[in-house]
Amino acid sequence: MTTADLQALLAELTSLPNETEWAEFKHNNADPEEIGEYISALANASALHGRECAYIVWGVEDSGHAIVGTSFKPRHAKVGGEELENWLVRLLHPRAEFIIHEFDSDGRSIVIFEIRRCLHTPIRFRETEYIRVGSYKKKLRDFPEKERFLWAQLSAVPFERRPAATSVTSDDVVRLLDYPAYFELMHQNLPADKAGILERLAKEKLVVAADNDRWDVTNLGALLFAKHVEDFESVSRKAVRVINYKSNDRIDVVKERVGTRGYAAAFQRLISYLNDQLPRNEQIVSALRKEVRVYPEIAIRELVANALIHQDFSLKGDGPMIEIFSDRIEITNPGRPLIDVLRFIDEPPQSRNEAFASFMRRLNVCEERGSGIDKVIFQVEFYQLPAPNFLVTENHTKAILFAPRKLSSMDRKDKIRACYQHAALLYVSNQMMTNASLRKRLSIEEKNYAIASRIIADTIHENLVKPYDPESFSRKHARYVPFWA
Repeated sequence: MTTADLQALLAELTSLPNETEWAEFKHNNADPEEIGEYISALANASALHGRECAYIVWGVEDSGHAIVGTSFKPRHAKVGGEELENWLVRLLHPRAEFIIHEFDSDGRSIVIFEIRRCLHTPIRFRETEYIRVGSYKKKLRDFPEKERFLWAQLSAVPFERRPAATSVTSDDVVRLLDYPAYFELMHQNLPADKAGILERLAKEKLVVAADNDRWDVTNLGALLFAKHVEDFESVSRKAVRVINYKSNDRIDVVKERVGTRGYAAAFQRLISYLNDQLPRNEQIVSALRKEVRVYPEIAIRELVANALIHQDFSLKGDGPMIEIFSDRIEITNPGRPLIDVLRFIDEPPQSRNEAFASFMRRLNVCEERGSGIDKVIFQVEFYQLPAPNFLVTENHTKAILFAPRKLSSMDRKDKIRACYQHAALLYVSNQMMTNASLRKRLSIEEKNYAIASRIIADTIHENLVKPYDPESFSRKHARYVPFWA
């Protein structure tokens, strides 16, 4: 944190009406035993109350929260010849994560211990777990209701933050994780030593410090950067399967490939592999033959990224699957979407895996603003492909891209879907669908405008689009918007 950040944090904490269960204020009292007990109590209390951090603040009066300064210097304090920080780390189990901030506020010395919440088990000090009850520090075992609720909260820790491997050595971490891929994707220089690598991975929550100089690899770390996913039981069944079929059914499998690496480390290779497997058309441009992909790479990339990010990790033994048929490609992920498939184009995305989704966005694997499906629809229209279909089953979400097909080969549902998606895409681009725009989208000649009119009428009948101006009787200049506009 910068000095300005620390000043803002101090102002926020001192503005609290009284001591809370996640903040403790002291003047000069710096008894090491009491500090250890408070770290345990506050780490557990912050998890109990759904907060990421708790705080001990020195230099602020307990009552009134006046800033008075402190003489406590934690980085110089020792316990029996051992530095206070090391002593605390050694006696807190599992290893508590806390940061010590020392700074001045209006010439007064301030110390803040920023304490991260416990993740998968309560933090104990000297084999005893503590908790805050109001403004008091108590033994957790004396409050069984709070203990039960805390365990319930810990079991609700997001999948990404749970451990995929526990108490492994630093050598194991660099053996298990493709850390060079992390630094390359983040455009950062590789640290000169192992300590620097581990520090960075820990800051990203890919690993968490455990007891006795050991580490827990989180599911987030394993999902993104595992060298071999089978090394981690919790994510081994989440590998991407790619299946090639001989025709348009599932009778004859030509090839099947199961991913072995973490999603981030292998994503670009996966997209390249898919592009190699997908069919191409040959075109003659300026007397030269040129191969053109049947499916737009951007659309494939966005749909695959969505399948990875929005899957439901609570569904056991199931991962994303990509199936390539002669006439389509189906991309399936475990879990039902959190928003209606008809609103994929306009609604901001909602992810059940926020930490995972955020990391993938930072790596530029997926869209940050929720425009991924917009891009898919735009590319599909540009390539003059049939409208993609989005289906929801009991436990899965499926996106289907279709190979080129003449309008005469499309059924009524295909045409209605294309009309709705075209209207929605134009609307989010501050435009409106017309008969002419739909004719262009579906390659309908102008003289056959009645075909487009019939498709629009069918889509209106299905309550998917509506006239922008219901009072207008002009068919030639009529404009249409999606039902939710």
